[in-house]
Amino acid sequence: MSRMTPFSSPLLLGFDSMEKTLERLAKTGDSYPPYNIERLRGPDSAAERLRITLAVAGFSQSDLEVTIEENQLVVRGRQAEETEREFLHRGIAARQFQRCFVLADGMQVKAADLKNGLLSIDLDRPEPDRLVRKINISVKD
Repeated sequence: MSRMTPFSSPLLLGFDSMEKTLERLAKTGDSYPPYNIERLRGPDSAAERLRITLAVAGFSQSDLEVTIEENQLVVRGRQAEETEREFLHRGIAARQFQRCFVLADGMQVKAADLKNGLLSIDLDRPEPDRLVRKINISVKD
């Protein structure tokens, strides 16, 4: 018995990579660091604007890296281990993380700001031009 997936329809062509990406995202279970995604309202309603905010308390700008790899926004955090400090109790995590967000075609990262332990990443997707192209049909007998 074969497995039916949302992308197994014969009418959806070329979506194999998207299906693999969705399967990979479903397998990631780490919830650190917590984050918000919000839709921003602006004067230009033609573009969709989003903001991703991650709670990265304890990380400095040099500990964080924001990159775009293919169609993914990847946020990494790495803190150097402090050997000169002796903790009696350590309740604030000092661990590394990697958080990935899959971006739709046309999404652009506009800015990344770190303030008060929150990393905000602004994205927008300009409205694409609607393109209609006629395909000529050749006759071969």
